[in-house]
Amino acid sequence: MSEWILAITTLLALAVGFLLGFLIRRYAIQGKIKQQQQRVEGLVGKAEKEASEIVMGAKDEALKIRNAAEQELERRRVGLRREEERIQRRREKLDHRQERLEQRESSLSKRQSALDKRRNEVEQLRQEQVDTLQRIAGLTQEEAKQELLQAVEKETRQDMARVIREVEAEAKEEADDRAREIITYAIQRMASEQVAELTVSTVPLPSDDMKGRIIGRGGRNIRAFEKAAGVDVVVDDTPEAVTISCFDPVRREVSRRAMERLVLDGRIHPARIEKVIEESRKDIERIVRDEGDRAAYEAGVHGLHPEIRKLLGRLKFRTSYGQNQHAHSIETAKLAGMMAEELGADADVARVGGLLHDIGKAVDFETQGTHAKIGADICRRYGVPEAVLNCIEAHHHEAEQATLEAVIVEAADAISGARPGARRESLELYLKRIQALEGIANSFKGVAESYAIQAGREIRIIVKPGDVDDLGTVRLSRDIAKKLEETMDYPGQIKVTVIREVRAEEYAK
Repeated sequence: MSEWILAITTLLALAVGFLLGFLIRRYAIQGKIKQQQQRVEGLVGKAEKEASEIVMGAKDEALKIRNAAEQELERRRVGLRREEERIQRRREKLDHRQERLEQRESSLSKRQSALDKRRNEVEQLRQEQVDTLQRIAGLTQEEAKQELLQAVEKETRQDMARVIREVEAEAKEEADDRAREIITYAIQRMASEQVAELTVSTVPLPSDDMKGRIIGRGGRNIRAFEKAAGVDVVVDDTPEAVTISCFDPVRREVSRRAMERLVLDGRIHPARIEKVIEESRKDIERIVRDEGDRAAYEAGVHGLHPEIRKLLGRLKFRTSYGQNQHAHSIETAKLAGMMAEELGADADVARVGGLLHDIGKAVDFETQGTHAKIGADICRRYGVPEAVLNCIEAHHHEAEQATLEAVIVEAADAISGARPGARRESLELYLKRIQALEGIANSFKGVAESYAIQAGREIRIIVKPGDVDDLGTVRLSRDIAKKLEETMDYPGQIKVTVIREVRAEEYAK
């Protein structure tokens, strides 16, 4: 019984404790809810206050913007009114001007009518005068005009010739001064120390006894040498020397070196000859490569094909009128580049064109054609630019000079080859050139006499005054110069001077 009572008491205690805990917890939750409601109400009030302040600020800002917009609008309205007033004033001026123009046109129309009437009267009077003159002179208007034109032409031909001479003289003087300045600067900057080189193919011997060893028993040594080297060995009466002859300068140089080695060594027999010639050939090939590279380096030209550099090296053993073509090509390239820089042209094209302009001379003895044409064809195969090809092909006027650089290369070539001491020529070639000069001049109609002077660098022509007038002398000088350019090959340039002189003779009796 007591256990039941204890259990019931325990349950009642638990129930009371649970009820008290529930009530306490509910009270606490209600307190928190009140706090949150108060906090929310505070936040809402604060937000409503801030919103009210923002709305008031926005209203003030909107009011300010509206006032500013109204002021800007008013300012623009004032500007538009002023612009309208200005346009209106301008329109009134234009209307006034239009009225004056209309009045002027009306006045001009009246004047034009009066002028037309006057012109008709003048034309009628002129026609009457022409008819009267024709009747008096016995000539028609066309016949009189023809005679007048002939008389005027005859009188003015002398003046035309004088004006042409004055204009040409002035142009030549200015051009000569400018060209002389450019060329002088170019030559001064380059200052080449090499003038001329004479390539010889004579091998000195220590004694005349060596000639017998060179010839060998029954001529076997000299035959073996000529066969292996592809040259002709001339053993004549020249003391202590033999001469090597060949059209190929490289082959001749190989033979000369081989002969010098054989003479120095003293062992001369067919087997030794072939070996020495082969060694000399390899040495020359190496020299050709080195000289080609040196030419490109000294001229400031890069990117050339190896075969083109090899041909440049072959020019080391090629001469023209005693001038070494390797040095001449380098010199021409430098001069052309400097003149191109002075004139504002493409200096790179001018340098390459100057370096390669005579490259055809490296093989011109093997191929038909002029060295300019041969050189252009060779360079074209190796992708040389067209502007450079024109410099090569046109430096002797065998093609039209399409660029300024081609003209510069021609001038540089003439400067390098024509300056004193650069070249020499045989007496026979000199005489042939002089005779050709005078023959070409004498072939023109009206030429009485012609004289080649200054070593063939000037041709003076005396014309018959009855056949050639003053204007005709100018034309004749141009025609002769053009004929010389087309038919002759000469270093530098030739001056053509035409002289017309009238002499009157009478005897006092």
